[in-house]
Amino acid sequence: MTVAADVLVVTLLAVGTLFVVVGTVGLLRFPDLATRLHAVAKADNLGLGLIVAALTLHAVAGGGDGWGVAAKLVLIWLLALLATAANSHLLARREESDEPAGHDGAGESDGGSS
Repeated sequence: MTVAADVLVVTLLAVGTLFVVVGTVGLLRFPDLATRLHAVAKADNLGLGLIVAALTLHAVAGGGDGWGVAAKLVLIWLLALLATAANSHLLARREESDEPAGHDGAGESDGGSS
């Protein structure tokens, strides 16, 4: 692998890691669920994408079975994107419904005397 490819890989890894750290800080610092979901979903997906790009470049430029490794890395990234979207949607829908977690309605009384 050339020096330019190594520099690009290290840069992509550093920037990707920075985005993941910023997303984590947003998760810890923002006040409500919607802004926390936004911070984590956007920053972590971009950070993971940059890290996958760096690892893909490293695998392909290193020779051997680089394209197979690259395909697996891209598949992992796409699955993470899908999982993040589904998880964010379910959490936002739960928040919007204002139901407490684990509430199934079982054992409720109708307010009248028995």
